[in-house]
Order: sequence, then structure tokens, then C-alpha cells
Amino acid sequence: MQHRITLLATLLAVTLQAGAQTMATNYKAIGEGNPISASVFCADPTAIDYQGRLYVYGTNDHQQYIRNNKKGSNGYGNIKSLVVFSTDDMVNWTFHGTIDVGKICGSLCGQSWAPSAVWRTTANGSEEFFVYFANGGGSVGVIKGSSPVGPFKSPLSNALIRHGMPGVDPCNWVFDPGVVIDDNGTGWIAFGGGDPQSTGSNLWPGNSRIAKLKPSMIALDGSAVNMPAPYLFEASELNMMNGRYVYTYNTSWSDRNDWSKFAKRGSNPAPSSCSMCYMVSDNPLDPDSWEYRGEYVPNEGNFGMGWGNNHTHLHKYEGEYYLFYHSTVLEQAMKNGGAMNSDASGYRSIGVNKAIVNESTQKISKLTLTKSGVSAIRNLDPYALQQAETMATSGGVSYENFTNISKNTSINTLGNDASRNLQVKMEAGAWTQLRKVDFSSPGATSFMLRAKGTGTLELRLNSKTAKASATLDFSSTTFEDHVIEVDPAVFRGVKTVYFVFTSATNVQFDAWQFTKQDPDAVALPTSGTPSTVATYDLSGRRLTTPHPRQGIVIQQYIDGNGTKRSRKVH
Repeated sequence: MQHRITLLATLLAVTLQAGAQTMATNYKAIGEGNPISASVFCADPTAIDYQGRLYVYGTNDHQQYIRNNKKGSNGYGNIKSLVVFSTDDMVNWTFHGTIDVGKICGSLCGQSWAPSAVWRTTANGSEEFFVYFANGGGSVGVIKGSSPVGPFKSPLSNALIRHGMPGVDPCNWVFDPGVVIDDNGTGWIAFGGGDPQSTGSNLWPGNSRIAKLKPSMIALDGSAVNMPAPYLFEASELNMMNGRYVYTYNTSWSDRNDWSKFAKRGSNPAPSSCSMCYMVSDNPLDPDSWEYRGEYVPNEGNFGMGWGNNHTHLHKYEGEYYLFYHSTVLEQAMKNGGAMNSDASGYRSIGVNKAIVNESTQKISKLTLTKSGVSAIRNLDPYALQQAETMATSGGVSYENFTNISKNTSINTLGNDASRNLQVKMEAGAWTQLRKVDFSSPGATSFMLRAKGTGTLELRLNSKTAKASATLDFSSTTFEDHVIEVDPAVFRGVKTVYFVFTSATNVQFDAWQFTKQDPDAVALPTSGTPSTVATYDLSGRRLTTPHPRQGIVIQQYIDGNGTKRSRKVH
């Protein structure tokens, strides 16, 4: 096990129906979708969808937060890792840990910010995953993996993009890569930012670049080209829509006095300060081909989502467009609740809202960012093996034992990076919530908790202060599957489920699963009869055909004593 979710927070006293109970405070509201994580500071999102699941990557602001002893401003200088989350329903998010870019790239990595991720299937049928990142403000790096969560490696002995390369200079900040693979299978990368060049102006800073990538995806194919992006400051991203290239970016704080000098502004008003804008082109390397389309996200402060800059990623998933972005809404909630030092600032959190996009015209309608976020696009299956790291919100969750922060961790992960055997360490009063859990009919007959330690878990439905619908007392020194019977008349239909640990001593929570009431179900053996191993991916989906091992899989089996168990293996 490499990372553990440590539940250490100020506990808020509330009165339960079952009596007085101290429960951890949540700083993401019970019914809200944003931010996606109730406890991890992260920013500059990008995303890929793979095998029906959406993976979101971001700058690990939490690493700087821990390095700063949870106080002071976020200076970004100690951030050398990226975070990974995933979902298939848009409300319950699985934390996959961190990608330790600093360890993967060694001396090539000063920092790792603002990732952009893509994947492809090669001609020989293998799959390749690329994550590009800003190495501070001076260069762009890339790591390559065999699955969305790794293992990753550095395919280069130097930076992918750096000063001195054809077309790059003059560019103040060589950072914030935005990558897309077009309809022909060709890769493109946009980057750049900063204050205007000495020969530039507020209107035309001269720091926006785009370049073609070679088929390897790890080298530029020719010179970078300057794009005419008015008031560009940072946050490049690229999309393809109906065969056209869509470039998005964040504007500067400068005045807009020279807007009238922009001949191709059309009917678009000057963008507001620090807003998100976009442009469209048929030929990325022709500066004259880029058409400015205007602003689609005004500054986030206008919507009460926290004041500051932004970095967005537009992504089509399951037939709908979503906009990922960051804000300081979690930081503000923690400050208001007294859980965060008053001088802490700039620790961001990723959010998501639905976007209205006309692909045929490449029009992105102006968005309003909200804490409510998006609705679930499907229900969660409680009869599939689910990881403890999956939650919609929680109380008392913070992530402290990142191996890329603590140098004394003895166990590595996937050789270098994102999650292996994440377990959730639970303190008394800590809890997690899952939404839209569909027990269907006729309901569940039993519940399995995979954990070690000694504690009491209450399963509460639809309210964190509800009377327990089932209670499990457990004690083990190793990870074991603790099973109790539950009432199918209660665990039926679609519910919000709370896992509340009312007592906990050295408890680590790994996974859970319900069993459906089904007359055709195969009963567990009561003797030492061997059982076929059932294999699942990290999303809880059964793998029924031979597959190449990519990262971690989960196996369920019956041990020699007839006890049902599960384990994570490479």
C-alpha cells in the first residue's frame, strides 16, 4: 500500500436519532456536486474517457498545502505530482492517488503543473497514454503510460518543448500545454503565456504557440507558430469539433483600451478580465485562419466560486459536453468553518458543469459556474465491488501520506506513480457518502466490508444523521471481508448511502459490496472447496475475458477455509 486517506478533521457535534454522536464536518455540501473532491486541493483539469470511464487529472495543489503546513499562499514551487480521479456517473468520484512526476522524470522535473492528457490505439493494437505537463514556466514535459493510471515513464531525456526550439521564442512562459489528436490521428500541442513581449501589447501579448507533433507524440514536427489570441495570459487547451480545431485560453488582467484595434473582433465585445475565451481554425499552423469567438466563461468570482484565474477543459462524455475548471470554493468553506488557517490562500479545487456546445458551428454557449454541478448520468451499482476511495462527499477526509511528499514511505506504487492499494484510514466520526446507489428490487440481503482494525460501521440511508439501517462490528489485524445480513425491505430502490464509522481503532477501509437477493444466486461455499477467482478492474467492473494486465486489478476468491476474500494485485 502506498497512499492512505487519513481522516483527521475538526469534528462537529450533531444529535443523531440514535443518540449523541460526534461526526466529522464536511466542507462540500451534502447535495452539491462541486468541487469533485471534498478534501483534495487540485487544479488545471484535463480529462480522457477510456472504456466507459472518465479520468480527470489535475495539478496537485494539495502537495503544496501540506508542504506549507496548511498555511500561507500557494506558490506552486513544491508541486511535482499530479492527481487522478475517475467517475462513470459524474457525481461519485474515485481518487486514484497521485502521479509522482518528480520521481518519474528526475532532474527533468522542477515542477509539474497544468496537465493535458490524450490516449490512442496504435497500429499494432496496443494502447498508449500521454500526459503532458508544465515544468514550471520554462518548459513542457511528457510522460507515457500503458493505462490511465500508469505505470508511467519518461520517454525523453530532455523537455519536449523548451526555449531555443524553432518558433518557441520569444515566449515568456513555455507552459500550460493543451493537446489533441485530430480526426486524422495527428497530434497537436498548444502552449505559452505570460505578460506581453517587449514588442507586444495588452491586446497582442505574443505568447501563444501551437505546434504539430510527430507520430511518436513525444517530439515536435516542425516549428511552433504564434497564434493571434487577444489578451492571452495562460491555460491553453485544444478540442476537435466537426473536423475543426478549437483553442481555449485564459485572458489577462490588463485593460481593454485597445480592443477597437482588433479588426477581426466581429460583434464580440472585449472579454472581461481573467475570463476564458476560444478561437476556431481549419488550419492550425496558419495564423490568419484562426477565428476569435469570444468569451464563454467570465471570471469565476462573478459566480461566488472563488476569486482568481481559471484553467478549463472541455470534454464530451457519454454524448454530452462538460466543462472542467477550478475555483477556491473548498478553501473558502474550510476557512469559514475554522478548519484552515486564515492566511492560507490560492489552494484550488476542480469543479464541473454541463456545457452547451453546438458541434456543427463550434459554438460554446456562455456558462454559469455553480456549486450544484451536474446530475448523475447513471446509478451506482452496489452489487459490484466498490472501492472505499469512491465518494460524492465526506466528513473528515484529508490526504497526508503521499509518498511523493513523505520520503520515508517504504512501499512503492506501480513502480512509480498512481494508486496501488489505496485504503481509507477511518477515525471515529469519519464518514463517506455515495449518491444514487441503486439497490433495485428485491433488494440486498448482505453487506461486505473489506477492512482491518477494530471498529463499528453504521450504514445510514438518505441522511448522515439517520438511524442506522445496519450496523457492523468488526476486528481483524489483516484485511478481511466482514459480512453481515441486511434487510432487503430497507436496502431496496435508489438511496443515498452513508458509511459512518462511529468507533475506529487503527481502521483502514479498503472496499465494500452488497449481495442482491436473488433465488438464482450461487451461494458461497461453506467448506474449503476451492472457488474460481473473479477479476474486476478498479471501477468494480467484472473482467470476463482474457486481458493484458494494466496497473491494478481486484480479485475475489474463496480461501481454503471457505471465507470470501478480495485482494488487489498487479
